[in-house]
Amino acid sequence: MPPTTTMFRASRPLFQQTSRAAFRNQFRNNNAGRRFQSTTAGGSGGGGSSQQKQQQSWFKRMWDSPIGLKTVHFWAPVMKWCLVLAGIGDFARPAENLSLTQNAALTATGAIWTRWCLIITPKNYLLAAVNFFLGCVGVAQLSRIAMYNSAQKRDKLPAPVEAVKESVKS
Repeated sequence: MPPTTTMFRASRPLFQQTSRAAFRNQFRNNNAGRRFQSTTAGGSGGGGSSQQKQQQSWFKRMWDSPIGLKTVHFWAPVMKWCLVLAGIGDFARPAENLSLTQNAALTATGAIWTRWCLIITPKNYLLAAVNFFLGCVGVAQLSRIAMYNSAQKRDKLPAPVEAVKESVKS
């Protein structure tokens, strides 16, 4: 075996230990939230008083929130409102052009995810609201499709019955 291979094998545990330690230290709690706070700003240095938190602007509180503006917990519901608006736009379409499977999927999605949004942590009420309305739009469209299909069956039934009545009379 060449001498370089044995040298690398001998030094491998040394490299692994330092790389693991560097990786672990990267994720240790280093009080990153208080890193820019001066000693006079917080009084006792405990992360700020409740009065300071109340004085923060709405934008700052929303930005730092676990479901705030810089997270998917905010932007996913905002984008999902497009589905609700598209469903509302479908109220202008005739019921014969609506898709039963698509609206059933929207209804199921709305029902399932509304419940899920209230179980997860942090609770995402914005996502729960959009899913609730998505389910409501889906139920409304499904009821339109059901009424249209029942009207079609009702309109088709009398024609053969009338034909049989006419043939019996003659």
